[in-house]
Amino acid sequence: MRRLIVVLAIIASIFAFYHFGFHEYLTLEAIKAQQGNFASAYADNPVLVLGIFFAVYVISTALSLPGAALLTLLAGALFGLVTGTIVVSFASTIGATMAFLGSRFLLRDWVQQKFGDKLKTINEGVARDGAFYLFSLRLIPVVPFFVINLAMGLTPIRAWTYFWVSQIGMFLGTIVFVNAGTQLAQIESLGDIASPGLLASFAALGLFPWVARGIMNVMKRRRVYKGWQKPRKFDRNLVVIGGGAAGLVSSLVGSTVKAKVTLVEAHKMGGDCLNFGCVPSKALIKSAKIADNMRHAEKYGLNAAEPSFSFKQVMQRVHGAIAAIEPNDSVERYTSLGVDVAEGYARIIDPWTVEITPHTGSVYRLTTRSIIIASGARPFVPPLPGIEESGYLTSDTLWDAMAERDAPPKRLIVLGGGPIGCELAQSFARLGSAVTLVEMAPRIMLREDEDVSALAEQALTTSGVTQLTAHRALRVQGKTLIVADPDGAEISLEFDDLLVAVGRAARLTGFGLEDLGVETERTVVVNEYMETKFPNILAAGDVSGPYQFTHTASHTAWYASVNALFGLVRKFKADFRVIPWTTYIDPEVARVGLNEVEAEEKGIAHDVTIFPLHELDRAITDSATTGFVKLLTVPGKDRILGVTIVGEHAGDIIGEYVLAMRHGLGLNKILSTVHAYPTYIEANKFAAGKWKKANAPQWVFPWLERFHAWRRG
Repeated sequence: MRRLIVVLAIIASIFAFYHFGFHEYLTLEAIKAQQGNFASAYADNPVLVLGIFFAVYVISTALSLPGAALLTLLAGALFGLVTGTIVVSFASTIGATMAFLGSRFLLRDWVQQKFGDKLKTINEGVARDGAFYLFSLRLIPVVPFFVINLAMGLTPIRAWTYFWVSQIGMFLGTIVFVNAGTQLAQIESLGDIASPGLLASFAALGLFPWVARGIMNVMKRRRVYKGWQKPRKFDRNLVVIGGGAAGLVSSLVGSTVKAKVTLVEAHKMGGDCLNFGCVPSKALIKSAKIADNMRHAEKYGLNAAEPSFSFKQVMQRVHGAIAAIEPNDSVERYTSLGVDVAEGYARIIDPWTVEITPHTGSVYRLTTRSIIIASGARPFVPPLPGIEESGYLTSDTLWDAMAERDAPPKRLIVLGGGPIGCELAQSFARLGSAVTLVEMAPRIMLREDEDVSALAEQALTTSGVTQLTAHRALRVQGKTLIVADPDGAEISLEFDDLLVAVGRAARLTGFGLEDLGVETERTVVVNEYMETKFPNILAAGDVSGPYQFTHTASHTAWYASVNALFGLVRKFKADFRVIPWTTYIDPEVARVGLNEVEAEEKGIAHDVTIFPLHELDRAITDSATTGFVKLLTVPGKDRILGVTIVGEHAGDIIGEYVLAMRHGLGLNKILSTVHAYPTYIEANKFAAGKWKKANAPQWVFPWLERFHAWRRG
């Protein structure tokens, strides 16, 4: 109602302006003809005329009415250069701010709700540098000021910032036009003032802030590098520290564009994903699933049988999977691609020098134009009393520790109910271990929606995992973990193996960051270009965040390497708008974008559509009907805010939604796409169809019924 009242008031004011002919007074000829009358009135009652003129100027600017330039000329003719400049300067700024606030009040919420994802980068830029951009625009009168007023109202720039920047930015133009107004009789058209030469001068002036900013950046770089001696020549274009996903991609990008690159890896090429994470865990998960299928073969019309297997052979298969993929990440392959691979430890001596300590051979140093830190992350081990003496395992040490065992651990405690803990807990339970999962949060997989956590809990329970949520680990005594239940009572849990899976921490020490003063928090602190405080030292992957996934490590590595090699010409801001992830429990949990928890926390309006997999033909044929596709959309629109899928092959099915969200395709596009039958990915089309049905215009159906009745005669 308030918006409606404001809109009606604006419309009425504009109507009155034209209906009563006020616009006829805002022409150069009319002002020149009435100049004598205006001057006489001002001489008789200067305060009243000043007040009326001020109010008219504010109102015309606030309503974005034409004639501001002519009013500015009139101010010069009536009040002179000094008084006219003061009056117009404040009146124009107040009017512009009112137009700005009107646009914000009427349109910003609607625009941000409808186009929020597309405007995210602009919003972040304005929040960070809005005053700078506004000042540049105010210096260039080629850009209509009323457009600036309305457009900036849709952004998050603060009103006070908008006011004072406008006041300063418009001041020079105001002086020019007011001064011209003092010679009003000699002006035949606005072109006499706003000549192409003058406009070009203003445009050049508008570039001044950008030039000044460039100079400031140069000065800032000089301050950052003060005290460091830059080499005159460089041995390398790029040195990459770490041979995991981020380091490998960074090196590959560098060698592809013919840069001279050295990659330093202290442990195993391929990093955590190949050797300790994605590859071995998925191999183990597959073996465990086969064992579970045998145990429950009656679901497929077969005779159930307790699986008989050698755990050593299972682990040999796991290591065989690593060995099969290993050549893709090997020293030999990257050497053949033109990368100089150094196996050893790297330490950054200064912003352009890296000291390398090989596993064999003598220490040497390389000078380099740029450095990329891709040191990854390691399992975080909580400082529990007695844990260091317990012989605990992590996702890093698990695979070698169990490689030669004849049987899985009889009693396994998994500390942590996140993705890694849930995946390994279910797998070992399916392979015969008595698994207890301890999680201090009230539910497992806390980042997901409650219905997702409930399905995950059910799946782990069915697999034989005992889950103790809301239980806090206190200490370890030999082979016993002491935990506190929700009431604070202590419980003793005996184990043969303790697997710590409470998260991963970035590797931040050991390669010289602290000596250089590179800022670190939970990760290396980088800007949107993946740069540290030193623009030529960048970070990528788990060590920089914000996500600890192999695919985001590769993603950030592209930005880091391109900016490191070509940042002098052009830089690219890392884009984290559409990032999927999957937890490989059975059934899988995959997500992209917002879920309900996040949407509610952020106050984002959304509709929810759920398609249960027990309605999907392929899921029925595979006896895999547990799960659903959950869509979050803009209310009444087909724009996708987020998707969560629980079910068989969820990590594969989610790909269609990732593509759609990345390229701005809505549910109508998915609904109109032909999907092969019977497949799991059909669930995406059926979910879109369910959304379509819920959002169909109900009023049209009675009319359609009448139409078809008429057609039948």
